[in-house]
Amino acid sequence: MAPCRSRGEAECIWRYLRARGGRAVGPKLEAINVSVWYENPRTGVTTLALDRCSVGVQSGEFLAIVGPSGCGKTTFLYCLDGLLPLTEGRILVDGRPVVGPGRDRAVVFQSPSLLPWRTVLRNVTYGLELQGTPLPEAIARARQMISLVGLDGFERYHPSELSGGMQQRVNLARALVMDAEVILLDEPFAALDAQTREFMQAELMRIWQETRRTAVFITHQINEALYLADRVVVYSARPGRVKSIIPVDFPRPRALRVKRTPEFLALEDHIWGLIEEEVRTTLGSAAHA
Repeated sequence: MAPCRSRGEAECIWRYLRARGGRAVGPKLEAINVSVWYENPRTGVTTLALDRCSVGVQSGEFLAIVGPSGCGKTTFLYCLDGLLPLTEGRILVDGRPVVGPGRDRAVVFQSPSLLPWRTVLRNVTYGLELQGTPLPEAIARARQMISLVGLDGFERYHPSELSGGMQQRVNLARALVMDAEVILLDEPFAALDAQTREFMQAELMRIWQETRRTAVFITHQINEALYLADRVVVYSARPGRVKSIIPVDFPRPRALRVKRTPEFLALEDHIWGLIEEEVRTTLGSAAHA
C-alpha cells in the first residue's frame, strides 16, 4: 500500500481500514490543521513550530511519529494532550474538542519523574489518589498494572533502587492505571541502553496487545517506530508538517527478529530517505542564508 500524504488523510484512513477488512469509522483522536507559533519572550521573534498538521488515529491503533530533530514531534504530542494551546486548528477526542488535559488521555514522558519518597506501589496509586479514588481501590488497581508491566515483587521498592528500564515500566503503569483511552508516549526509551531499549519495546508491544489502548508514540528511532506501530507518520523539518503516512503491514504479534527481515529493512530505508531529504534541504537552506 502506497504512503499517504496529509491532504489525503481521510482517504488514507479509509484505505487503511479497508485493507484490513474494517469499517471506516470516525477517529478516536484527530488533529485537524494544527498550527503552533512560539514567541521568544526576550526577542519577540515568532517561530512556526507546526504547520497545518492533520492526523487521525483509530480506536486501538498504535501510531508512531518520526522526523528530523526539532521538527515539532513533542510539541504535537503536547497539543494532543491539551498541555499546549493551538494557534490554529482543532484536536478532537471522540469528536469532542480538546481544551486541556483530560482523564481520557495519559502521557508517558521521556523522564519517568517518579516521586523518590514513594514506593513503586504508591507512585502508581498517586494519580488515582489525586482524583479522590478510595485508597483500597487505588491499591488494587495499581497492583494489577504493576503485574501487567512485569514488576511483581517490586511494590515496596523506591525509585532509587530500580534500573532505568524498571523506572520506565513504573512510569507506564502510572499512565495505564488511570484507565485513559489514549496513551501518549514521548520517546519513553530514549535514555535506555540499546539492549534494555529492545527489551522495553517488546514489553510495550505485549502490554499494548493486552490492553489495546489507542497509542501515539514519538521516537527518533525508525526501526522502533516500524516494530511497534500500525502506521508511521513522517514529519518534515521545522516547521513540522505531515510529510507522509506509511502503513506498517507486518503481522502481529511481532518478534524482534522481524527487524532483520528484508521487508523491514527496505521500509526502514525508505523512511530514512524521506527524513534525509528533509535534513539535506534544511542544511542547504542554512548554507545559503
